[in-house]
Amino acid sequence: MEMQYIFGPVPSRRLGISLGVSPIPKKTCNYSCVYCQLGRTDRMTNKRAMFFPLESILAEFEAVLKDRIPFDVVTIVGEGEPTLYAGLGELILGIKKETDKPVAVITNGALLYDRQVQEELSDADIVMPTLDGYDEASFKRINRPHGSLQFSRVIDGLEDFSQRYRGQLWLEIMLMKGINDDEASLNQYAQMLKRIRYDKLYLNTPVRPPAEPGIEIAAPETMQRAAERLGGISIDLLESAGFHSEIKDDYAAILSIIKRHPMNQFEIRSFLESRGRRGGEEILIRLKEDVRVDVINYKGYDTFRLK
Repeated sequence: MEMQYIFGPVPSRRLGISLGVSPIPKKTCNYSCVYCQLGRTDRMTNKRAMFFPLESILAEFEAVLKDRIPFDVVTIVGEGEPTLYAGLGELILGIKKETDKPVAVITNGALLYDRQVQEELSDADIVMPTLDGYDEASFKRINRPHGSLQFSRVIDGLEDFSQRYRGQLWLEIMLMKGINDDEASLNQYAQMLKRIRYDKLYLNTPVRPPAEPGIEIAAPETMQRAAERLGGISIDLLESAGFHSEIKDDYAAILSIIKRHPMNQFEIRSFLESRGRRGGEEILIRLKEDVRVDVINYKGYDTFRLK
């Protein structure tokens, strides 16, 4: 069966095995980010539309489920901006009728000022907005938004949504060398993050070919400094995985990390694999039995943190 809307499952450091759903035509977006791996946006719009029939997407999803392919999460992401899909709320509810796995939406966050979009996203288990700009100038330089979008409205929308949303809100900032990885930029992010209620902050850097020349990855030491400064987790896809520890013992290393940053089961497996250790089931069992560790189960995800 040739798939038009469903892709994967694919491995994700943050989400485990992800079954993707794309309700948007390729490169249809309200941003044209300088780092985008899809290249420049050639269908720039800030108007929501039913790009594809909802029934067709859900029918394909149901057909894939019949194959009983194992996955951990359904991710609505697309090859553009998924909140531009006018049937997003119905799509989320339709998916949740077919599976008890959590539903995540990866978004640039531009439309979170729209109360209708907020309402539709309220049924998602995880919402993952990107936050790259910290003022109007950086917003335009990095995200190159649709002309109708203003940074103040976008950041106010994200703040408002963060206070209303009851699921897991995971932010991501894309850091680029010489653009937004300096100390002044990090200070701006730190101030901005105080306005937002979020559960996790991920820091990334563009390791895949970007839309524009001259876009370079932030140095590993810069990523580490940013993670410490902002209280975030580096997920740059370089040789090192998102989490890093100098402690040689795997279990002790994980304890040292979850003292500062909770880790879910998939992040722990990725961390162990980056250190040459496969599987990691015995480590997860040990963590669950450790009286020093809190285990929070959310929609089938185990997240570990030190008490």
